[in-house]
Amino acid sequence: MRIALDAMGGDSGPDPIIDGALAALRENRSYEIILLGPEELLQQHLATLGVSGSLAGRLHVEHAPEIITMHETPVEAVRRKKNSTIMVGFELVRSGRADAVVSAGHSGATLASAVKKLGRLKGISRPGIASLFPTLKQPVMIMDLGANVDCRPQHLLQFAIMASSCISKILQLANPRVGLLSIGEEAGKGNALVKEAHELLAASSLNFIGNVEGRDVYQGNVDVIVCDGFVGNISLKVSEGLADAAMQMLRTEILKSLRAKIGYLLIRGAFKNFRKRVDYAEYGGAPLLGINGVGIVSHGKSNATAIKNAVVVAANMVEKKVNQSIVESLAKWGQTESAEAEV
Repeated sequence: MRIALDAMGGDSGPDPIIDGALAALRENRSYEIILLGPEELLQQHLATLGVSGSLAGRLHVEHAPEIITMHETPVEAVRRKKNSTIMVGFELVRSGRADAVVSAGHSGATLASAVKKLGRLKGISRPGIASLFPTLKQPVMIMDLGANVDCRPQHLLQFAIMASSCISKILQLANPRVGLLSIGEEAGKGNALVKEAHELLAASSLNFIGNVEGRDVYQGNVDVIVCDGFVGNISLKVSEGLADAAMQMLRTEILKSLRAKIGYLLIRGAFKNFRKRVDYAEYGGAPLLGINGVGIVSHGKSNATAIKNAVVVAANMVEKKVNQSIVESLAKWGQTESAEAEV
């Protein structure tokens, strides 16, 4: 399994990304990782870390001198920077030299590069970003998280099919429950997009349970939640902010009194488990569903643990043939022809 890893995409430079790559290699001996970035710079980092032996034999460097920064427009950047880390990564997949790409860089540029180099899966109008969220029960997959801020009802139906196929393979779920994110449980609630998407989902062969409100996202009573990228990205950022704020509030309250400090010592294991449960790093990265290959978008602030887990997610996507499952599902539910007609 060969994973191309964008070493220059994270907010903190290549150090946590290289550390994550090494952790992944130590955890699974079947992995090979190709670091993408300026060769001389990356070789210097590896020399400083003293990487040698079997690890060195499974860790490679592919020269990619250009970096797409966060302030650049995705389509223009992809057009201008043909030797960027992310473009080189997807070229490796296209040519068969890598099985997947992982990047903690510009998510829009990552998607644009994937579509340019690999194209879309047959039957997909709009690829999107999906990710697992923690709940009171098992994780829920939400799609789209920002790739498509303006959607049509047909796109939300395709998101549901793709996310259902993905979570079925990744979590071994049979007939995942699908919900549509809206402002009320009733079928008539929501804007025009949600109402029309509700009709399409209800008429499909998916296990559609109806609308899901924001307060129900973390209850764990649904396996897949679909929404447009505008709503999905806001939901993602609110969730991240809430998790961070909750931990800071708890820390502040604990430090206010000696009794609270003593109480914390007694239950710190529970706090540690809670933090791990809501930590994005434990989920690794968000798959780009709908591209003709495997690409994983990681958080810009990803630490070594997040990068290691993103590599694992990428490998699982390849090994479990998620894309093949998506194509089969689209054909089964008659989406291939309609998507091609729309394009």
